Amino acid sequence: MTDVVSDTKAQEVPVDEVLDDALIQQLMARAKDGGMKLAGEGGLLQQLTKKLLESALEGEITDHLGHENGERAEDGRRENYRNGHRGKTVTTEIGTVEIEVPRDRAGTFEPMMVKKRQKRLAGVDEMVLSLSAKGLTHGEISAHLAEVYGANVSKQTISTITDSVVAGMTEWQNRPLDAVYPVVFIDCVNVKIREGQVANRPVYMAVAVTAEGHRDILGLWVGDGGEGAKYWLQVLTEIKNRGAADVLMLVCDGLTGLPDAVNAVWPATIVQTCVVHLLRNSFKYCGRQDWEKIARGLKPVYTAPTEEVALERFVEFAEAWGKKYPAIVRLWESSWSEFVPFLRFDVEIRRIVCTTNAIESINARIRKAVRARGHFPTEQAALKCVYLAVMSLDPTGTGRRRWAIRWKPALQAFDITFDGRLSAARR
Repeated sequence: MTDVVSDTKAQEVPVDEVLDDALIQQLMARAKDGGMKLAGEGGLLQQLTKKLLESALEGEITDHLGHENGERAEDGRRENYRNGHRGKTVTTEIGTVEIEVPRDRAGTFEPMMVKKRQKRLAGVDEMVLSLSAKGLTHGEISAHLAEVYGANVSKQTISTITDSVVAGMTEWQNRPLDAVYPVVFIDCVNVKIREGQVANRPVYMAVAVTAEGHRDILGLWVGDGGEGAKYWLQVLTEIKNRGAADVLMLVCDGLTGLPDAVNAVWPATIVQTCVVHLLRNSFKYCGRQDWEKIARGLKPVYTAPTEEVALERFVEFAEAWGKKYPAIVRLWESSWSEFVPFLRFDVEIRRIVCTTNAIESINARIRKAVRARGHFPTEQAALKCVYLAVMSLDPTGTGRRRWAIRWKPALQAFDITFDGRLSAARR
């Protein structure tokens, strides 16, 4: 039993080789005949967990002492031997379990299955982190564990569990990056932080596509005030200092001054404004009754085959709507130099870089996680919540495979368009 349960370095044994179907059926039948329920207090799962843990601990102390319980020494003397048990309450994924932990006379036994002063099995910590990543508050997590599993886990304990990710978050935030990224998407989402008074603070995020077509979240940064190009300059400089020497294209939401900040870090990078953001901002300057007409009028502009054709279509749009909505015309004129770069590329590249949807879906997950909290007491608490949310984005790996398939044609086009700068990163 000890070899199967407690040896974490051993090769994982298939479940079918450990469990016996006939034995399971026999246990279920006996539990049913005895009126024992499957889950809950005193249930079959709880009792099996108790027996499994106690059996593993007995195996561990046998290995530690070098002899079985009741086995006599050849000379009748031993330096160390069993010294009874002590009761312990352990919180597990199926609820609270009372177990008996064996002791030795010398006090040198260090159990591994349930360590000294350990009150929770690892699965409970993982469950708490998963629920926190989905946006549940500490009070809601505590109530959920009590209601569903009968486990009493305090809000302070839950806070301690979530604090355990801080070291990993710091390591992740400072990890080395790839030398070249074909595309980097940047955006920010506001969270409420209470420092003296509750105020919106931007959380900056950069999401890259690697040379293999995988998504890579480069980092998270909490800014001081509203989103600004000056702070983005600090973020991009940090990304470069971590090893990202070249970025082929950077897609953003059209923030004033951002192209200059990007080119100060990577002079050869093409800055592309998100077309979806341009359209959304355009709707702010017109009545709702005209949204559909404005969208139809602008579509020939951003779907034009060349920049020259796009300019012709924009002139037609300005003549039709400029008198009624001059602010929309000024918006597109001021963003024109950052809007048109993708028009020079093949359709595979256009389809990918004309929008920040790649990062908007992540922002939606973050907003869902932070909305339930209302506001955070500290900057670190907010960053911890956002980090847990982005780390739980793709638990099955399906998204990673989908990204690779989606980006394969675009990456081939990138390599041709950017004169081999991308293929140099693969070597």
